[in-house]
Amino acid sequence: MTEKIFKEGPGWRLGFDPTAPLYPFLIGGNDWAVELTQTEFDDFQRLSRELRQTVTAIAPQLMAEEMISCEVESEGLWMEIEGDVRAYELRFILRQGRRAEGQWAAAVVAEFFIALDQITLV
Repeated sequence: MTEKIFKEGPGWRLGFDPTAPLYPFLIGGNDWAVELTQTEFDDFQRLSRELRQTVTAIAPQLMAEEMISCEVESEGLWMEIEGDVRAYELRFILRQGRRAEGQWAAAVVAEFFIALDQITLV
């Protein structure tokens, strides 16, 4: 059985509680947090990967000081990055059922993504 997971760094939080009946995942910042369903979390992970792949793909075509803004969405979630290829802010809006939104500063996004990628459930 998968155990509880809680990861935290400056400006971000990420958790999983397999005993939670409806919202087993938690994402958050310094002063906010939202719980997600399995489907919402799956979308969050998938869309964040799509954003990172897009940045990686376009990075060679950009000048170092060039700013980027890129967004992706699913039926229930919208995500955007904004900044440059080295560091960018991440924002999201949960658009179905209950509503929520949040964001992470560019200084913490890379570390947050590392932790996010480490949550793989069998």
